[in-house]
Amino acid sequence: MSSLNLSPAAVSELVFSQTGLALISLLLTLFCYFAAKILYQRHRVWWLAPIVLAPVVITLLVFNLDIPLPTYFEYTHWLMAMLAPATIAFALPIYRERKLIRQYPLTIAFGVIAGLLLGMVSSWLLVKFVPLPVELSKSLLVRSVSTPFAMEATGAFGGVPELTAMMVLITGIIGMLVCEPLFKLMHIRTSLGKGVALGASAHGAGAAKASELGQQEGVIASLTMIFIGIAMVLGAPFFALIFS
Repeated sequence: MSSLNLSPAAVSELVFSQTGLALISLLLTLFCYFAAKILYQRHRVWWLAPIVLAPVVITLLVFNLDIPLPTYFEYTHWLMAMLAPATIAFALPIYRERKLIRQYPLTIAFGVIAGLLLGMVSSWLLVKFVPLPVELSKSLLVRSVSTPFAMEATGAFGGVPELTAMMVLITGIIGMLVCEPLFKLMHIRTSLGKGVALGASAHGAGAAKASELGQQEGVIASLTMIFIGIAMVLGAPFFALIFS
């Protein structure tokens, strides 16, 4: 209640203090995400998707308002910290879609194995032939799995969680943008094929795109994304011995 009695000078001092800037950064981040989500629900164009629009707007605001990065992350890092407990929620679609899993066990299993291996091998080949900073190359190896799983697994590879989150974001955006031309080029017409491909290669962004293509595509993509994430976290120490 005491905050309601702050004088204008006290409010100004709070706003322009580091704590005030950190609080404003958190509010701006939440506002940009929810605004982008509302816009994307009304206008289904790729550049309005929250995964695309929100980071661009937030980055522009942070640089134009000259907010130091440590100040920006003072409170917003809690949003990242909430990703790990959020992985528990992935158990719900597995239970809800257990009938579909029993119906197409081999399709989903092969999609998970192929997606997991292709994601890591392609990343490994990229860092072998393109000179990149060590931290970036190690953070790149888990780019094909969803952010909560990637954040858990990247430690085994020696990656930096913040860089990994950025690589995951870029991978999801690219997958979302190129999927439809690739489906036409590769003559992939089945909902199972599209769903597995999107879930295996573009994680959450791919699952969102798959849901636009159809209900079954979205469900298959979500299940594939979850199973690949679980496999990555469980196998990360072993994969790190091979690919690091």
